Amino acid sequence: MGVGGRHVSISLDGLRDKNLMQLKKLNTALFPVRYNDKYYADALASGDFTKLAYYSDICVGSIACRLEKKEGGGICVYIMTLGVLAPYRGIGIGTKLLSHVLDLCAKQNIGEIYLHVQTNNEDAINFYKKFGFEITETIQNYYTNITPPDCFVVTKFITQTKK
Repeated sequence: MGVGGRHVSISLDGLRDKNLMQLKKLNTALFPVRYNDKYYADALASGDFTKLAYYSDICVGSIACRLEKKEGGGICVYIMTLGVLAPYRGIGIGTKLLSHVLDLCAKQNIGEIYLHVQTNNEDAINFYKKFGFEITETIQNYYTNITPPDCFVVTKFITQTKK
């Protein structure tokens, strides 16, 4: 994929102890929330469902997921964070990160993936809708210390590819 005729190299890398600081730095730059140790433990435990994105060897984005057991035994994926640094938006990095996780869900027969989005974050809502996510719930006062405090639950139900 090229931008202005240049070839852009975007690569994904798994999260490990040795690059955990990269994710911490990204989150500090991207989000108004401080994430706790449980967030990072969940991200590490999710294996391939958490990825760092590199643009020409610079870490510019990430998706961090948590695998959750559903009542009745299945597993669903919760996207804790998905973000790309502002100068690198619009060239397919977020798409590559989300597509990677959606492909994994299909391969592992995970039928549901969801996240919370602040109700005024139209860019994010439109981004997820492009991938077939829909708003399934509104939660009042979900966030503390940010305005508006309300969020949407945005969910995608994945059709299983039966082999």
